[in-house]
Amino acid sequence: MAHGHGHGAGGGCCCGGGGGAEREEPPERRGLAWGLYLRIDRERLQCLNERREGSGALVFRAWEERADRSQFVESDDEVELLFNIPFTGNVKLKGIIVMGEDDDTHPSEMRLFKNIPHMSFDDTAREPDQMFSLNRDLTGELEYPTKIARFSNVYHLSIHISKNFGAETTKIFYIGLKGEWTEAYRHEVTICNYEASANPADHKIDQIMPETHFIS
Repeated sequence: MAHGHGHGAGGGCCCGGGGGAEREEPPERRGLAWGLYLRIDRERLQCLNERREGSGALVFRAWEERADRSQFVESDDEVELLFNIPFTGNVKLKGIIVMGEDDDTHPSEMRLFKNIPHMSFDDTAREPDQMFSLNRDLTGELEYPTKIARFSNVYHLSIHISKNFGAETTKIFYIGLKGEWTEAYRHEVTICNYEASANPADHKIDQIMPETHFIS
């Protein structure tokens, strides 16, 4: 099976999750590793250019349910899709799976942006934090490893599907997110009012009386 080729900010793919030890890992353990979908703030999740409203959220589900082909998102106008994914805490993103159809609707390029809420297609003109060339993945087995140092403190992830293999629209059945989640602590800001009432003695004002000159 061919491997992905990185472009720009770069990245390839690992077939079957990496080395032999990964492939021998029990399915239930591997499924736990792909549990970041549970940490998505679903109420604020967006998918731009989805043909059916709300369908973009369906592709983020349990790894064990990735084969459910009744749940998918398809682009409405042209090939691009843009997922804005807010998390309920801070995430260290380690890998992504993108599963599509066995035809030209399968995505061929994925661009990742971190911590830019409410991205639009105009915003995707900027340099991504990482970009991948994608292979056709019909079973949800190809893992694209991220640059962990760059994605170690992510509270919002945008996934820009910029190209497919030549079809007029793009179709995705499953997107898996692997990594670690930590709770975000809210830092309450305490505003100290150092002077509830000003003491006139502390604020001496030198009053300069204007001099009046009389010209005779």
